[in-house]
Amino acid sequence: MSVWIPRAFALVAVFLLVGIFSSRLSSRLNMPVLLLFLGVGILFGAYPDAQFNIHTGSAVEFTNIIGTIAMAFILYSGGLETEMRNIRRILVPGILLSTLGVFLTAAILMVAVKFLLEWTWEWSFLLSAVVSSTDAAAVFAILRGRSVALRGNLAPVLEFESGSNDPMAALLTVFTLQLLTDPGQTPLWSLAWVFPCKMLIGIGGGWLIGTLGSKLFNNAKFEYEGLYFVLSVALVTLSYGLTELFYGNGFMAAYCAGVTMGNVRYNYKRGQIRFTNGLAWLMQVAMFTVLGMLVTFSDLVTIPPTGIYTVVWVRGLLLALVLMFAARPLAVFLCLIKSQFSWKERIFISWVGLRGAAPIVLATFPFAYKLQGNAAAGETAGMLFNLVFCMVIASVIIQGYTLMPLARLLKLDLPCQDKDRMPLELEDTGVLDSVMHEFDVDNHSPCLNRTLAEIKLPEGARVMLIRREGSFIMAKGSTTIQLNDGLLIMAERKIQHQLAREYFPGNDFFDN
Repeated sequence: MSVWIPRAFALVAVFLLVGIFSSRLSSRLNMPVLLLFLGVGILFGAYPDAQFNIHTGSAVEFTNIIGTIAMAFILYSGGLETEMRNIRRILVPGILLSTLGVFLTAAILMVAVKFLLEWTWEWSFLLSAVVSSTDAAAVFAILRGRSVALRGNLAPVLEFESGSNDPMAALLTVFTLQLLTDPGQTPLWSLAWVFPCKMLIGIGGGWLIGTLGSKLFNNAKFEYEGLYFVLSVALVTLSYGLTELFYGNGFMAAYCAGVTMGNVRYNYKRGQIRFTNGLAWLMQVAMFTVLGMLVTFSDLVTIPPTGIYTVVWVRGLLLALVLMFAARPLAVFLCLIKSQFSWKERIFISWVGLRGAAPIVLATFPFAYKLQGNAAAGETAGMLFNLVFCMVIASVIIQGYTLMPLARLLKLDLPCQDKDRMPLELEDTGVLDSVMHEFDVDNHSPCLNRTLAEIKLPEGARVMLIRREGSFIMAKGSTTIQLNDGLLIMAERKIQHQLAREYFPGNDFFDN
């Protein structure tokens, strides 16, 4: 056995352990810990014997495969935790941001690229299209951290936008590449019907796979429970692959499949969500590491004879600032001009335009289209990749670090509820109609300052545990319910609805 195999295994384990235990630091800084793995990838790429270079066909193909698989799992996992009731409230502005907003961002940034870099209009729009979408992995990592809580519909609209706008950026990128490679065969007007068709097929395919998946979970009686999690992997890959075969958008299909399954009841749902979350995290680690390996660090910092302005990271930073302070805000304000969002909320939405791995993956597409066959085009494609990489790093660091301070400044944040997981949980396996749900006790609850015996909960409702001041206590009839207690109650679903209405009016119970 080669000595590199155990070394590789040990090295991967170290990276994963560092990433896992760095997640606490990441949540405090409001910055994805995945930046660490970008740095790891850069170090690997700088190794003297490294053969992983962006200009090689094998590197491009490998990156596209890893990036595609990873993005499908990340979007599916994000969809699983997206509540349909929240989407309905922000559907129109969310769709505008993920379609028109992406196009406007690219169009506005194109002017800056043309002026700063003196590229052709086609190459300027290509760079702008690549970085035009917000990144689902980066946005989910920050907004779903336990240290983040936002008022109103801010979190739902931002999550929906980030989960659904990658298809538009990918389509604009591919369309522009077709213009560069074969301009006579790609009429501009075709974009008007190609995009809606691909999106509708993606939405329909995702809904179909999600509906089929929930039925399979309920009706398939596997002897080994682990096979249910293998089934979830198959659903992700099926939603992407089958939709692409029918000329739809696979990323949209993966996201919609997750949304569909996340909003219906089926067996082993809790376990599948946790498994998919962990798998999506692993995919993000792999994707960011591989993307970091594509970067040649010396290309980013070397000062050419023409001066500091032509240094890649300086140009990338300038374009990132234009994107953050001009292109993204103008696009957001134009899309939300008739919406119910306040000016403060629009400012915040403008700032949560984090770029991540998706733009870097799209930046490899010019190499996949063989543009490097032309010396001038190949040099421009390499410059484009390095610029996008610098823009992504600047976006994640600057916007990620300042996101929650800005929310507090605009008074759009909520008090964080950093709760430990309940030590008792019930997995739905289709043999029991009862479910467990935690209800919080506030000043409006009739249970406040009364014992459990005095409350007289509906018949069939059982208080399993009480959360109090960071610890858990066993429920007794003589236990007095205090303010801010959390009651974990087991009951049938109709009783849970009754408890939410009559006993804990500040709470909601949703049957999915």
